[in-house]
Amino acid sequence: MHSASLAAGASLLVPAPADLLWGTVSFVVILVLFIRLVLPRLNALLDARSAAIEGRIDEASATQRAAEEALERYNAQLAEARAEAGRIRDQAREDGKRILAELREQAQAEAARITAQAQAQIQSERDSALQSLRTEVGSLALDLASGVIGEHLNDDANAAALVDRFLADLEAAPESTGR
Repeated sequence: MHSASLAAGASLLVPAPADLLWGTVSFVVILVLFIRLVLPRLNALLDARSAAIEGRIDEASATQRAAEEALERYNAQLAEARAEAGRIRDQAREDGKRILAELREQAQAEAARITAQAQAQIQSERDSALQSLRTEVGSLALDLASGVIGEHLNDDANAAALVDRFLADLEAAPESTGR
């Protein structure tokens, strides 16, 4: 019984030859369908995914290169802007110095003009005062001479000549005594 039960137990584990045949054929058909239909689609899907990943990697590296180039351009522009700012600052300093020098020159010219104008005005007022003084001194001298001589000196030409001679003698007197 033991051998009969062993034979019966073995038959339970080993399929019948017909089942084994149909199982093998079904496996081969499914394997062929899997290799022909599913595997190419799966490979195409994996290839597409791989290509998309590579495309994104290429795109990311291109973006990174573009960002690095943009950074280099930005740094170059920044350096150029700093250099331009330095040139503008230097130009402003030079312009400021030039403007200050021009303002000094204008102020000195204006001061010289005002001084010359003041001296001209002083000379004019001096000449006017001298003329007025001559006229008054001449008038006083004529009045005094009329009183001393006892005659009235009405002849303006004679009176003017007499006053001019008198004043010329007065002006010559300090020059001759100073030498």
